Amino acid sequence: MTSTKRVYQRTFPVSPDGNPFVHNDLGLYTHNHPTPPSDVAERRAYLVGSGIGALLAAAFLVRDGRMPGRNITILEQLPVPGGSFDGAGDTGRGFITRGGREMGQHFECFWDIMREIPALEMPAPYTVLDEFRTVNENDPNIDPCRIIHHRGKRRDAYRMGVGKKGQRAVVRLLMAREEDTFGKTIEDWFDADFLASNFYTLFKTMFAFQQYESLTEMKRYMHRFLQYLPGFSDLSCLRFSRYNQFESFIVPLVDWLKGKGVVLQYDTCVDDLEMTITSGRKVVNGILFHHADGGRDRIDVAEKDFVLATIGSCTESTGYGDMDTVPPFHTDRPGGAWTLWRNLARKSAVFGRPDVFCSDPHKTVWESASFSFMGADHPFLGRIRELTGNDPLSGRTVTGGIITAEDSGWCLSLTMNRQPQFRSQPADWGVAWAYGLYPHALGNCVRKPMIECTGEEVLKEYCYHFGLISQFDQIRERTLVRLATMPYITSFFMPRRAGDRPGVIPDGCVNLALLGQFVETPDDCVFTTEGSARTAMMAVYGLLDLDRDVPPVWPAQYDIRALLAAAKTLNDGSLPGEKMLTRFLRGTYYEDILP
Repeated sequence: MTSTKRVYQRTFPVSPDGNPFVHNDLGLYTHNHPTPPSDVAERRAYLVGSGIGALLAAAFLVRDGRMPGRNITILEQLPVPGGSFDGAGDTGRGFITRGGREMGQHFECFWDIMREIPALEMPAPYTVLDEFRTVNENDPNIDPCRIIHHRGKRRDAYRMGVGKKGQRAVVRLLMAREEDTFGKTIEDWFDADFLASNFYTLFKTMFAFQQYESLTEMKRYMHRFLQYLPGFSDLSCLRFSRYNQFESFIVPLVDWLKGKGVVLQYDTCVDDLEMTITSGRKVVNGILFHHADGGRDRIDVAEKDFVLATIGSCTESTGYGDMDTVPPFHTDRPGGAWTLWRNLARKSAVFGRPDVFCSDPHKTVWESASFSFMGADHPFLGRIRELTGNDPLSGRTVTGGIITAEDSGWCLSLTMNRQPQFRSQPADWGVAWAYGLYPHALGNCVRKPMIECTGEEVLKEYCYHFGLISQFDQIRERTLVRLATMPYITSFFMPRRAGDRPGVIPDGCVNLALLGQFVETPDDCVFTTEGSARTAMMAVYGLLDLDRDVPPVWPAQYDIRALLAAAKTLNDGSLPGEKMLTRFLRGTYYEDILP
């Protein structure tokens, strides 16, 4: 079995061998240049899918594994790369992204490779990381209007509203062993008062959690992003790219890979991997795939070659709609990366249990909307200006994150990032992204479930909650709407147990690693860019047995300063026992640790 000795299982403020990790202000882990296998130039690597995990794995293979780019082939079922990191459109139909990702400083694996990729617009030698850092240092993020209610009225979001019982439940969750949360839901642990609190409204809408979803994953989020709690109510803890994430990250990454000779093969949907399985060994020797026209094919794989496969997909079977069209909600058996995972799971229990995650699309679906507002004097742009105090077309931070209509039946949120969001976007257009967490519920104005509405009806519901219903006719004439219904968008949040998700390199696998959001990475959490990046780094370093450590998750959960600041935030700005702690620490080395 391929060694994974450098892929550590817990987070530490220093590495297990005693060497400190060095971080800059974006959480970069700095270490050695690894020594690749002597025969790496004779090997080939096949990556299934071209989502962010697979693209980053290809980059790690080139940079750290020293594998020639021409030896790496990426197999993608769509005609474009990027997977869920999409972004497209024009002035005829409007612009669309299915989703957006909140970026943080401490994405160790992601920023580690993005410091190598040439910037989208800045000249050489600047990189994607340089561009991202410069944008965010010159234009810090803040959300001046996190919550609205009563048809467009701002509401204070700074008080968390968590009672003593709820605070104790949070502490118990942080202290609990992870195995004690397996199979449980959020509502199994927290009572109705907590679920009605301001904190939970902020939490569920920021991360897209339903209360019937995984307590295990909520626990991981609480640990992983503990340091974010003081900036929770205004999202000052977050960072965003200059343009949509497809153009800001995928375009420069793909250009770099192509420049290294990496081959991207589109219209290739991998269904299964042929494997030879004996006692203690699992070797891939063939990749089975089909094309859009139904034609089937096979790629031979030698034992010394590698296959890195993305399993599962949160955007598989997306149904698209527009101003006049209701997006279809596809509830039949999912294909693509789900078919591959199911076929792997039939071969061995080490490949996990995909049906835990994809068998109930009615629970894992939500719908997103992309609004293209045409004209600088558009009423919706004016409303956003009133709510945030920011000029939407200034090129700087606009909403700084989502604005949630807390009394919306659909639990609507909307965000407008720096404009233009697309480089081909007209200068006087504003593009916003929005989603409904409860797509099966009735709307307050449009008395239908979101999932049954056209783009015009979705726009009308948003106008109602933003206090613009009286101007709806004018807004409709100057807005383009594109919808995306995603049946499996929160499938990774379904309650799970040990073994439901496979390891990055499942037990006994000699030349196979798994990538993406449905793979087990100790201490890290799903629905993040970093989660996919971590699987990519673990896969490459493990298969090649590289002598470079995979950096641990940033250890905020062990930092007394982060713990104290989080406690103060949850208790509405008052640190429990603050007077006693102040007296105890006054005049000592540690008196400045209190928030």
